[in-house]
Amino acid sequence: MANIEEKVENLIKKKIEDIGYELYDVLYLKEGKNYTLRIVIDNEKGISLEDCEKVNNEITDILDEADYIKDQYFLEVSSPGIERLLRKDWQLNKYIGSKVEVNLFKKDENGFKEYIGILKQVDEDSLTIKQDNTDYNILRKNISQVKTIYEEGENENESNR
Repeated sequence: MANIEEKVENLIKKKIEDIGYELYDVLYLKEGKNYTLRIVIDNEKGISLEDCEKVNNEITDILDEADYIKDQYFLEVSSPGIERLLRKDWQLNKYIGSKVEVNLFKKDENGFKEYIGILKQVDEDSLTIKQDNTDYNILRKNISQVKTIYEEGENENESNR
């Protein structure tokens, strides 16, 4: 599925940027017996329903013409939301200094399956999280998901992005 995501991203990224948005992510998911192609867009002002409709209208024909996806699927255009999944290096690097939740596939050598703290560092093999005044180095291969955590009054820089 990652291959489809990359192909779709390469296909629509420039078009989305040309109409004033950032392509934040592309996810091709199987939910129950249905497939969903989720296009996640962003911009500095935030994303409205009208923005999602505009992008949907601009990319539908491009996707149909390319015909990368042979299965029947639902196209969904959305914002990344206030708590954002961080799946790519550029996303992780953008949120260094922010509060994040890191979920692991299984408990690690520290006995944790989840870390909540400040994202301090990102490299090819690991993330460093400051949790309870301790820095933890977490191997990326053990991470199932990373997302930002929104708390009122914290992450003030979020609204300025």
